[in-house]
Amino acid sequence: MIKIEELVHAYIYSHCDFEREIVLTNYFQGDWEADMLIIDAAGFSHEIEIKLSKSDFKNDFKKSYINKETGDQFLKHDKISCGDYVCNAFSFLLPMGMVDPAMIPGHCGIVEFYHNADTWETEFYPVREPKRLHEDSYWKLNDKDLFIRKMALNLLQRKMEIKGKHEELIFKNPFDIKKIK
Repeated sequence: MIKIEELVHAYIYSHCDFEREIVLTNYFQGDWEADMLIIDAAGFSHEIEIKLSKSDFKNDFKKSYINKETGDQFLKHDKISCGDYVCNAFSFLLPMGMVDPAMIPGHCGIVEFYHNADTWETEFYPVREPKRLHEDSYWKLNDKDLFIRKMALNLLQRKMEIKGKHEELIFKNPFDIKKIK
């Protein structure tokens, strides 16, 4: 069975243009996490959710969030279907034949994959294009400067994490929240 990291690697290197798109994996923003988030040069965003089992797929429709300001609870896919979602498009990436496309809401794109364990080749088959959920740019809904600072911080944290695994580092953790007196 292919590991999710290998699947993500195969997909982004066969479908993404790093000259024109920002491609993030396991990106957290507020209450939600995108397995893959792709933002094109115009600022339009596409979230791709990977599901490797039927139970994981079914559970995605049970995900709920609470609005921090109002306390209202809502289901993730209700927000997506009505266009009240940060991303312009949403798709599922699934093993071939795992879910009948008729069972997937019409606003969701569907990409199926087949992984040949003998040749280690993975092929992707678009089944349905996602519908445009709204016309707002990702940058209209999110602060681009804050986004860039968060990405820089994530890179620094990752570098220190990797470096720390190979040698002992002796310094205070710069990522601890400083207490203001």
